[in-house]
Amino acid sequence: MSDPALELEIIESPCIQICTLNDDGLCIGCFRTSEEIGSWLTLSVDQRKQVLLDLPRRAEQLFGS
Repeated sequence: MSDPALELEIIESPCIQICTLNDDGLCIGCFRTSEEIGSWLTLSVDQRKQVLLDLPRRAEQLFGS
């Protein structure tokens, strides 16, 4: 019997060890929500990819002009 976790595409966490949530609940280091951070290992590959695709918009929202 194979382990389904071993069959998942590996998508590294975007964590950069600056784990501080702002008032909107987004980490100012990786731009994920606390829910996304806590569930990262159980998210599907497609869910992780979607989060990663959304991070630049969140960064702009936090730090853009």
